[in-house]
Amino acid sequence: MSATHLLPFTLVALAAALDVAANLLLTLSNGFRKKLWGILAILLVLGAFTLLAQAIRYMDLAIAYATWGALGILGTALGGLWCFGQRLNAVGWAGILLVVVAIVVIKTG
Repeated sequence: MSATHLLPFTLVALAAALDVAANLLLTLSNGFRKKLWGILAILLVLGAFTLLAQAIRYMDLAIAYATWGALGILGTALGGLWCFGQRLNAVGWAGILLVVVAIVVIKTG
């Protein structure tokens, strides 16, 4: 994959990482009762959307958004597990696996 093709996926991956961090900060904000965590979460979401907007300059919106969503879902599930001990059941993990497989099918199709 050339650098030109790598850039949009790097932007999407960075956008997803900011989104995951924002989601974890929302948990820390305790429903915005802790305002600083909530404000930081909002700023990270704005950053994530900015990176996603740049990515769609180089790739189809459907691919960028679906990839961002899948990475965000998986990252948030893993972050919730590692940071807060939140556990999904087998059906939840199977659902995440289906989303990831769907993204691979969309990208290769």
